[in-house]
Order: sequence, then C-alpha cells, then structure tokens
Amino acid sequence: MPELPEVESARSVIDRAALDRLIVEVDDTDDYVCRPHPPGEIRSLLLGHRLVAAHRRGKSLWCDTSSDGPALGIHLGMSGKIVIAGVDGSEIDGGDYWEGRRVSGDYRWSRFALTFSDGGRMLLVDPRRLGRITLDPPVDRLGPDAATITSAQFKAALSRGSAPLKARLLDQHFVAGIGNLLADEILWRARVHPGRLVDELTPREVGKVFRATQSAVTDALEGGGVHTLSIIPFRHAGALCPRDGAPMTRGTVGGRTSWWCSAEQVI
Repeated sequence: MPELPEVESARSVIDRAALDRLIVEVDDTDDYVCRPHPPGEIRSLLLGHRLVAAHRRGKSLWCDTSSDGPALGIHLGMSGKIVIAGVDGSEIDGGDYWEGRRVSGDYRWSRFALTFSDGGRMLLVDPRRLGRITLDPPVDRLGPDAATITSAQFKAALSRGSAPLKARLLDQHFVAGIGNLLADEILWRARVHPGRLVDELTPREVGKVFRATQSAVTDALEGGGVHTLSIIPFRHAGALCPRDGAPMTRGTVGGRTSWWCSAEQVI
C-alpha cells in the first residue's frame, strides 16, 4: 500500500502540474471509488473551480479548491497513482511505484478524472480499484505527520496504553503516514522488536525509534519510495539480516505480517 513517501510523490505531482487550472469536466462515475457520493455529486461541486493547493498528512492527500469550493480528498489505496496527462500525450505521475502493463496513454484503470480547460487531465489510475475520492475528508482526526513529528509528539504517541510497538506506529491517530513496510524498516534500524509493548519501552528505546523514524522517512522520500529502503528486500523466507547475517524472522504483530532480525530485535 502506498505509504507517506508515495503519497508525497503524488502530492508533489499535483502541486507542480495541476494547480490553478480551470476544471471543465469531472468523471466521478465510479460509485465504489467515489462512495458515499453518488455519481454526479462531486462533478457538480467541482465544475468551474480550480485546485489551488495540494496538502498531505500521513497517507492522506487533499486539495483546496477556489472560491470556497470543497476540499477534494484523494486516497491512493493499494496501487493508486495520480497521473497528469497533457493534450500532447505527455504524462507525469506520482504515487505507488508499480508500472505493470500500463504505458503512457493507457487509462483503462482510471477511476476518477478532472479535465481542465486547456484539455489536460488529472486522473486517479488504480488497477486494484481500492483508492477513494471524497469531499472534505476528516484529516483533523489524524495524528502528527511522521515526516515532521517532533520528539515530544512522538514520545506522547508512545506514552499511553499497552499496544505492541508496531501496532502503535501503524495507528494513524497517533502517528500519520507509517505503513507496514516502513514500520518494519524503522524497527529494524532501531533494533527494537515489533512486539514490544509501548508501556515497557525505556526512554532510550523511544529515542532510538524516533531517530529511526526520521532517518527512514527521509531516506524513502529521497530514494523514491518505501520499496527502496534497506530491509525491504529481506522480508522473505530464508533471508538473512543485511546488518549481521542472522536469519530474518516472520510473525504477525498487530494483525500485520512483520519481519525482524532474530539476533538484534529480541522481545
């Protein structure tokens, strides 16, 4: 699933290529992706407006619209991309790193689209149809963004309850933007077991996890996505930890498949 770095990639594409363009047509006919809005509702509220700013908190992406229009919420789902298509057939895109069989100009997996007055388009391209388009999404329910969270905010997020550490990192109400792969990378860097309970962590361990979060998010943003991080290629049976050569261990933590180093990440 796209995590913070992939969503930031999509936001950046909108910021660079879709703002301040007059919306003259909207395809909101996919009533699954656009639920709970019936077909035509989003269209009627966006026609004649412009996207004026693109924002992200965690994995949530939304755009302000002109003249007090509604905010356009975009969730990429498991394999979504934002594609900005030019009249001349040129494209830029941002989001998940998949390419599959899609080539430039192939929009068979378009689930939602804006057409601009100059003939260009912005599309949510999503082969698995798990993305969402909503108006005025409730982003205020999210916790601090993992890319900008402060040490004090991070400590507060881990200071109460008895949840496993990985489950707490995945809870978007406490820290927004960390998904399954990024959490495994963070905990591997911090050398902390994903099943450690948050109320048993020492201040030193909390500091290590915070610094690992900072470095992992920064590296993923600079590298082009979570899939570029160090531990991701070693999340499979028979893999050895790239740091110490110990076997990687697989288990379920907080309902999610997790991988950790058997030697350095002990409960």
